[in-house]
Amino acid sequence: MSVAPLDHSASGYSPTHAYWLAHAARAAYQPPEKAEQLARDWKFDRFRHFSAPHTMPFPIEDTQAYVAASEHMVLVAFRGTEPEQIRDWLTDTATPPVPGPDGKGYVHIGFHRALDVVHPQIRETVAEFKDNGQSVWFTGHSLGGALAMLSGARMYFEAPNLTPHGVYTYGQPRTCDAALATAYDTALKGRTFRFVNNNDIVPQVPPTPFRHVEALRYFDADGRLHDRIPAVGLLADKVRGATADPFAPAGDGIRDHFIDRYVALLEKNVR
Repeated sequence: MSVAPLDHSASGYSPTHAYWLAHAARAAYQPPEKAEQLARDWKFDRFRHFSAPHTMPFPIEDTQAYVAASEHMVLVAFRGTEPEQIRDWLTDTATPPVPGPDGKGYVHIGFHRALDVVHPQIRETVAEFKDNGQSVWFTGHSLGGALAMLSGARMYFEAPNLTPHGVYTYGQPRTCDAALATAYDTALKGRTFRFVNNNDIVPQVPPTPFRHVEALRYFDADGRLHDRIPAVGLLADKVRGATADPFAPAGDGIRDHFIDRYVALLEKNVR
């Protein structure tokens, strides 16, 4: 059984929509011309790519994202990074938080700076492309998931007419403090879906006081998708396949993080 095409008129949550937005998140890793070709294959007729250098040292040199639009849908996708590249600054307990969108709570300074260099252009482009009452969707993997969540929050608090209809993230790290998480969950309730694959290490960092927003979707060790982490058997589920160092290249914490794995698991569950 093949997966249904991307539905540009979709609303609400569905595993099929999650599958296609995972593809869109994966496309953000591609060179701009390849990402544009993929977007056009998915029936988007407008496309704009963004790349901006950071204003402070990071394990990646710039932030990249793209916006694609059709008659019924505007899509915003942020590029992520691999866990080996973000390990040091995600586990640094000395990293200071900074005020969140509209002064709501606090966010990790790395995520704030990474988003800040592209968000104004993305907001302008979404406003330009949203010329027919289209729905707006945000997506991203890893670091890109944190940026998608924060960009969606900024749209809600700073430009409510551009509030996303959905935010789908994959392997997203902890991004903000409890105050912003609570404000975000209230503002975008029923619109955010955060996918975590079993032992993926990145959603487990950075440490407290950073935390996640709600609406978790969890893949167990057998690849089955749940709308919450199972209350019974969780430890046994996570022990399966785990290694002593979750950041080791062959470790389960790394293997479970790759975007290709998320796409494959969603395809399995959709089929």
